Parts: sequence; C-alpha cells; structure tokens
Amino acid sequence: MPLTPVDLAAPNDGSGPLWGMQSEELNATLLAWPPGAGVAEHVNGELETVLLVLDGSVRVCVDGTELELSVHQLLVLPRGSARSLTAGPGGVRYLSLHRRRGPLLPGPGAR
Repeated sequence: MPLTPVDLAAPNDGSGPLWGMQSEELNATLLAWPPGAGVAEHVNGELETVLLVLDGSVRVCVDGTELELSVHQLLVLPRGSARSLTAGPGGVRYLSLHRRRGPLLPGPGAR
C-alpha cells in the first residue's frame, strides 16, 4: 500500500461513504450525512469501531445510551453493542476506523 496522505477536509458535497481505504489489517471510511440522516440501529458483533467527528455533530445511541459528539471528539463503539447515528442540525462528517473484515453480504431482496 503506498504511503499517500489523504485530505479529509477536502470539499465534498456528497452523503454516505465519501472515501475509503483498507490495508491488510485496517479499514477507514469517511462518511457524511445531512441533518437528521445517518445509520439505523444495528449490532456489530465482530469489531470495535472508532468514530472521529471532523465536522458538524452527531447523536450516537449505544445500547440505549445517547451521546452528542461534535468536532474533534472521538468515541470507541464496543464490539457487540447496538448502535445508531443521527446527524445534528448542521449535518456531520466523520471518520470510521476498525479492524479489517470480510465484505458485507447483501441484505434480503438485494440483487
């Protein structure tokens, strides 16, 4: 894997996954959500995940506990926890980091 810096503050008006990379051991994904959007509750039984807020704010619910994160705050989501994320009033951009895992399987009805 080449050693190439990534500018996580570069302008990008998209939403959802904006950038990603994987090494032999790690996955990193830059995500952005407009106000009120985010990630529905799910359980990750395989991995701990680190969230680092780069812009905006996000409400994170972990096993029923709600936390508000803003710029430059980091949270480790425990393996096996039920979690959801909802972007704050100005939207959110954050980096998600975790140990590399296999590809996600398509859900029911996926083609």
